[in-house]
Amino acid sequence: MRFENTGLEKMKADLNRLDEVMSEHGLIRAEQWDYERVNYDRKFELKEGVFYLRVQGYAIEGDVGAHRAVIQLMIPLLGKHYYPHGVEYGEGENFPASLVKKCEQILADVKADIEKFATV
Repeated sequence: MRFENTGLEKMKADLNRLDEVMSEHGLIRAEQWDYERVNYDRKFELKEGVFYLRVQGYAIEGDVGAHRAVIQLMIPLLGKHYYPHGVEYGEGENFPASLVKKCEQILADVKADIEKFATV
């Protein structure tokens, strides 16, 4: 599921500041990066299954590995994990309404914090 029009997809921000803000909202980069891309994930374990809220981005300046990069954020995603295949984000997936609402609130809070230092 794609969270269209959150405004995050228009933002460019410093990697280190992003790491801090995302972590404050439970979105962890951990090992989900390479030198040009980042993924921030938050895991939700519900009776309906395991879900991941993911905010992706890519470096428009600098190097993620050197912790000196400006990141262009992308449209956030919500996916369901299927063992052993991985996470599916398709429109055919069924996401609990309460989870979707919680994710929308998290993304709104993240946006409010990032707006303080990001550029568009």
